[in-house]
Amino acid sequence: MTRPFRIRPKRFGGLAGAATALLVVGGWAAATSAEAATGCRVDYAVGSQWAGGFTANVTIANLGDPVTSWRLAWAFPSQQQVTQAWGATVTAAGSQVTAANVSYNGTIANGGSVSFGFNGSWSGANAAPTSFTLNGTVCTGTSTPTTPPTTTPPTTPPTTPPSTSGWNPPANLVTPLNEVWSHVESTYNNGNLYGFRNYGWDQVMANGGTLNYCVRWDSSAPVSTALRDQIHTSINRQVNKWMGYMAGHNGWPYASVPVKVVGWAVRDRATLQWTDNSVDVYVNNIRENAPQCSEPCGRFFHQDGNYSGCPGGAARHYDMSLWLTAGMGGGAGGDWGQRIGSEYMTSNVNADNIHILLHEIGHSFGLDDFYDWTPTGVGGFIMKAGSASTITEFDAWMLRDWWRHLKSRYGY
Repeated sequence: MTRPFRIRPKRFGGLAGAATALLVVGGWAAATSAEAATGCRVDYAVGSQWAGGFTANVTIANLGDPVTSWRLAWAFPSQQQVTQAWGATVTAAGSQVTAANVSYNGTIANGGSVSFGFNGSWSGANAAPTSFTLNGTVCTGTSTPTTPPTTTPPTTPPTTPPSTSGWNPPANLVTPLNEVWSHVESTYNNGNLYGFRNYGWDQVMANGGTLNYCVRWDSSAPVSTALRDQIHTSINRQVNKWMGYMAGHNGWPYASVPVKVVGWAVRDRATLQWTDNSVDVYVNNIRENAPQCSEPCGRFFHQDGNYSGCPGGAARHYDMSLWLTAGMGGGAGGDWGQRIGSEYMTSNVNADNIHILLHEIGHSFGLDDFYDWTPTGVGGFIMKAGSASTITEFDAWMLRDWWRHLKSRYGY
């Protein structure tokens, strides 16, 4: 598990994540709006879709009285299922789905909104829900407040912003977060922490909220169509385990970051047991003794965004690679992507949390390793290798701290 940016990592290459709009019932991903009655409007948009899976973003606009907690309910019309969510806790009984707020986004002021996202599965069709209810009220897009508006300002205005705005970590994490950032500033990129322009943040912002990946399959094991699609879904799920902690926070503009896998690199084309052209395939292009996705398509090699030499054009460029290596234990990560064992990936492909991959994705967004020290007052967390199997609150706030320090470069 490598420190990603202290010294520019080897050019391992990368793949995936482009502007994603995928097919929905006969056309490109469409946003639908279910507008409702006394106090709410819901906008439901499929951001990306692939064989058997999709990513959706949901925005709740509160048009009525303020709420301090919320439950949004709907029915899927086409037997879809939610497989993983961020920014909400989702439960389901058959086609009936309920999404409830998490700890940091329960409050929605009058005129305010909150967003969450999820990955789902589908078969046959992927029609959008037609009706939503918020705390039991059908959302129609109009408002009839149950209490009259206040004509005088409150006597005691709030003294702290809601948890989804600004920089407001829990008090017990302020000291360790400051220690971590001080350590980052003193050790990263030979002093070029703020000059470096290929963090995962740069890639997401350059793509308008998406990522493209390419898979480097450094193994002789065959890859079925089903396994290919499972790996694609898994990459998206793990990336959005991190990005879900950014939704609604401190000006972060995206409810989720859809991931699209645009290519696979192999030694032998026969390893890949599909014939469709949904992804580009690169055969026997060897770099560092492993299959390499086309360099003219890779952001690592073309950080100016010039993909004129990419056979598939800019839409088929890749921002990162997932390098899956037979027999490898542990992992590595950086601006080029992530490297983990192929057997580990395939045996955990449907797991909710693939902890080594999550750790390495953290590196791609700048998060540090903690081999030789531990911040004050915190215990296990996923960026301290081997001490946690899921992203913890401390990991989430370290991620948010990166956005706090880099957001101005994007005009936020």
